[in-house]
Amino acid sequence: MSQLSRLISILTLLKSKRLLTATELAQRFEVSVRTIYRDIRKLEQAGIPVTTIEGRGYSLMDGYTVAPVQFTEKQANALITAQHLVSQTNDSSFVTNFEEALTKIKSVFRTSIQEKSELLNSKIFVFDSYNEKISSNALSEIQLAITNFNYVEINYRKANDPNITFRKIEPYALFSTNNKWILISWCYLRNTYRAFRIDRIHHFKILNETFQDRKFNLQEYFKTCPFDDK
Repeated sequence: MSQLSRLISILTLLKSKRLLTATELAQRFEVSVRTIYRDIRKLEQAGIPVTTIEGRGYSLMDGYTVAPVQFTEKQANALITAQHLVSQTNDSSFVTNFEEALTKIKSVFRTSIQEKSELLNSKIFVFDSYNEKISSNALSEIQLAITNFNYVEINYRKANDPNITFRKIEPYALFSTNNKWILISWCYLRNTYRAFRIDRIHHFKILNETFQDRKFNLQEYFKTCPFDDK
């Protein structure tokens, strides 16, 4: 059983109002108690209010419910497929947030749908032939800056350039190519729109100060400024 499947099963058991010890869970899923401790921390990190009752076990906080959303098998399969595609991205913040969200979503799958989705999960493979692997950990924060119109300060290094430049930017749009995320922003250093590879951002800071929307249009941008993936 995969970790995700086990997390969903643990949540399902806790939703039944049962009080369960780490030892009971370890025996049920044939894993170590230490593994169960890690699973409980994963659930807590996903925002699920697991309560630890000293000397007795784990339960869910009183009043906690999961929204009664029903997924069809095709919809569940689409989520499983998306999980494999998301795992190919090089931004760890995005992968982490997606996996935490999917853990919550899967907790409302019917048992039959859950079993079939886990079967499909074991039968999907995504191969990446692109060799360059540069990781990043900024995508989730930058997405918030885009939707809240926050200025961002970055230290950026262009390809084949050892120098790092400081930029203050207005983030407007994101697109992905060859498993790399590209941020389109208004750059105050160049006084025009610029494309920044997120994996080339060495440091960033989201400012509380907000900017006035310039009504940026990504399609119009591509017509005048075709992207050179460097």
